[in-house]
Amino acid sequence: MAIIEIDKESGFCFGVVTAIRKAEEQLEAGGRLYCLGDIVHNSDEVERLRGKGLETITHEEMAALRGARVLLRAHGEPPSTYRLARERDIDIIDATCPVVLKLQQRVKAAYDRPGARPQIVIYGKLGHAEVNGLVGQTDGQAIVVESVDDLGKIDYGRDIALFSQTTKSLEGFSRIIAEIERRKSPETTFEHYDTICRSVSGRVDRLRSFAAAHEVVLFVAGTKSSNGRILYDQCRAVNPRTYLIANASHLQPQWIEGAASVGICGATSTPLWLMEQVRDAAARHISADE
Repeated sequence: MAIIEIDKESGFCFGVVTAIRKAEEQLEAGGRLYCLGDIVHNSDEVERLRGKGLETITHEEMAALRGARVLLRAHGEPPSTYRLARERDIDIIDATCPVVLKLQQRVKAAYDRPGARPQIVIYGKLGHAEVNGLVGQTDGQAIVVESVDDLGKIDYGRDIALFSQTTKSLEGFSRIIAEIERRKSPETTFEHYDTICRSVSGRVDRLRSFAAAHEVVLFVAGTKSSNGRILYDQCRAVNPRTYLIANASHLQPQWIEGAASVGICGATSTPLWLMEQVRDAAARHISADE
């Protein structure tokens, strides 16, 4: 019988756990509750909470509300969202992750620094909710770079302050730092701040070991999860028989056919119950083949 193991450290980070707990507490209290954007980048978990009454809305839809309750997810929001809430008498349930909140404060402090303002550069995914919140701290002036290929956006004759989206890889951040150091003028100041969340980056080595210890790995993550793609790539780098799936319905029986051990892991936005469903589906397929 094949061994099927779920990585005990995979799944929701504490920021996501807090956001979902707050949502469930508010829903249990009764009344209508909106969430500004998907509460987590996992459509299955979003659907579960929708079944409990959580309604996902856009910024445009929020602008049409008045006197409502709106939950802000762990990714954080720009100052404009809080201004809108005050104008529309909206009750904010703020579930911004403390790590993200601290990063927002550091970005704003750098932007508001007296004297010559440095260029604020954010290493992150353009358009990502967290990055939008960070750019908002700078009145839209921050430069977002996704890779070394984007570094041409920077003026190397001006001072630079570099921050990172909390879920980016340390390896990628190090490459960005090295390339800016190489390009910048000797007369300019370059400050860089390691703002990557260790609950994400700390998973990399462990996940690589977990992936290497199994014949087949099923990595469970939503299609919108930036963190999921990073961690999946790390697993696949050490185990080519690693497959990225959103849920149990995506499991292909031939992937695990004849495997002696199957490892199941996931992103910081992947709920445990979803990994358990994948485990159960894998067990059924293996039993059917025996």
